[in-house]
Amino acid sequence: MADLSLDFQFKSPIHKVWEALTNSETLAQWVMENNFKPIVGYKCQFHNEAIDLVVDSEVLVVDEPNMLSYTWVGGPINTVVTWTLKQEGETTYLHLEHTGFEKEDYAFKGAKSGWSYKVEELKNVLGEKL
Repeated sequence: MADLSLDFQFKSPIHKVWEALTNSETLAQWVMENNFKPIVGYKCQFHNEAIDLVVDSEVLVVDEPNMLSYTWVGGPINTVVTWTLKQEGETTYLHLEHTGFEKEDYAFKGAKSGWSYKVEELKNVLGEKL
């Protein structure tokens, strides 16, 4: 098994980063269109019609504003995404664990570069890259 682990830092307060991870409209601005709701057991989808991608998700953990976890199932991938947030002073630390990859294959590498790119987009959404 291969697990993806990435760390990011934000100047925004933790509650603002949490909102961007859990609000469907904000998520659409940096991940994909979706019908996400931060409710444990809620089943939703992320979709990108341009590349004909649908990801099925079920919310596993909602611990506002510290942890959010959901399944990420699409194509050959049946994985779990977990975001952990921590604020220290003016900085919010965001840790991503994307677990369940069978090996470091194209799906793993795609997720690694994809999430890195998407979180840069999140910084734009939060107004941190003006």
